[in-house]
Amino acid sequence: MRILLVEDNVELANWIAKLLRSDNFAVDCVYDGEDADHALRVHEFSLVILDLSLPKMDGLEVLRRLRQRKNTVPVIILTANSSLRGRVSGLDEGADDYLAKPFEIAELEARIRVQLRRANNLATPTISYGDITFDLRTREFSIGDKTLTLTPREHAVLEFLIHKAGKTVSKSQICDNVFDFDDEADQSAIEVYVHRLRKKIEGSGVQIKTLRGLGYALQCNEDREP
Repeated sequence: MRILLVEDNVELANWIAKLLRSDNFAVDCVYDGEDADHALRVHEFSLVILDLSLPKMDGLEVLRRLRQRKNTVPVIILTANSSLRGRVSGLDEGADDYLAKPFEIAELEARIRVQLRRANNLATPTISYGDITFDLRTREFSIGDKTLTLTPREHAVLEFLIHKAGKTVSKSQICDNVFDFDDEADQSAIEVYVHRLRKKIEGSGVQIKTLRGLGYALQCNEDREP
């Protein structure tokens, strides 16, 4: 899952990003409103963490433009402005949640999990497909009672595939959700991650099928090709 973090305090942004990356999120950081607006126009994100007090363009204007483009990505406002008026303004412009600074990272992580669960229409904090289970609370994959050991990139690919289980996704779609701004996106690398994942999920009743010219699909062994 790819998150856009918009925060003009570089030290705070880097701290949050480091912690979220340790949870196997791909995190892009931008430090002003204009860069945020541009990123949201050209890239797809699973969630946005947005400060309101930004240089060049304030966070409310970024949010307003985002919603005017009919983009429904979940947005958590993160700001020092904890007044009722500030909260109401953000929610009225289309924010999904609001967290005032200072905050505990555990609360931010919990709010992220809630928004991702809502965005994916999940009634429970786990996703199961075949014998594979993904726990959104611990962000761990397991097969039966055995935890899967995955690299961050393998985790990102499998997470994207399980959210799209049964559907065909292209290499470019996977790249957009696996690589952040600081990475050099390489579609050929996706083939390597898929090859490794196929070995690691053997015996799970699930396979990653290659659909020539289209991409990949996570399917239960008894599923028909989409």
